[in-house]
Amino acid sequence: MDWDKLRIFHAVADAGSLTHAGDSLHLSQSAVSRQIRALEESLNTTLFHRHARGLILTEQGELLFDATRHITKRLDAAAARIRDSEEEVFGQLRVTTTIGFGTLWLAPRLTALYEKYPDLNVDLMLEERVLDLPMREADVAIRMKEPSQADLIRKRLMSVRMRLYAAPTYLEKFGTPESLYDLKHHRLVCQNTDSAQVSAGAMLIRELMSYDIERTLTVNNYFGVLQSVISDLGIGVLPDYLTEDFPSLVRVLPGTESVEVPVFLAYPEELRQSKRVEAFRDFVTEEVIAYRRRRRDS
Repeated sequence: MDWDKLRIFHAVADAGSLTHAGDSLHLSQSAVSRQIRALEESLNTTLFHRHARGLILTEQGELLFDATRHITKRLDAAAARIRDSEEEVFGQLRVTTTIGFGTLWLAPRLTALYEKYPDLNVDLMLEERVLDLPMREADVAIRMKEPSQADLIRKRLMSVRMRLYAAPTYLEKFGTPESLYDLKHHRLVCQNTDSAQVSAGAMLIRELMSYDIERTLTVNNYFGVLQSVISDLGIGVLPDYLTEDFPSLVRVLPGTESVEVPVFLAYPEELRQSKRVEAFRDFVTEEVIAYRRRRRDS
């Protein structure tokens, strides 16, 4: 098959429109349409259903789009490796991690990375869904469990536990619980146990809810839980790495916590030689070492 036609097909399938694909390819709509027709003729099939609102892939079109998507990701990976200089760190690096860890621990520390590598552009992809690294949905991941894929390079960074915290002003106003049974007199701020989160956090919340807690506020990420706790809305279930950057938080019921949650950095084997990945890996490792030292000395 003609790669140029496949490239145009991929752009049209991705955009769902001849016009938008033409804009991205710097081609006229008629030129794009001719290439699609020629590809359909060469394959003796119809790749798109044409509607007034745009184009929809046929079953055969879906099969071809899946193939071109895989090819494109592989080409992007090859291009990224080629662009990586032996001496310089530059270009885009896509990093995925959870909303909580990304907003509350990683993002505030990126200043040090940019000071050292001003030409590096980090695309921070924050979501609870685990992105597929071998398929290049991201370049590097920081995950709250050990990755299962065999073709990933992984490094354990640290451990996290979910604990109970409150603002000093909240405790002055409503008192400090002395036992788990006292929590029924407070509002618990946490993630819904059905939302995407580490299993250790969900287990701790289920245990707490068994103590007849009637007042709750559920938020689907730890950033929202933190803001609610700071605003005196209740006692929150939060990861312990917050205490360094938010020292005013008061730990409630010190004997209550989740099991240990391992934090791993991972990236595809094919990016082993990437200078951008190496720079980011070393930066995170240094920040974790400094973080551990400060916690030990505090």
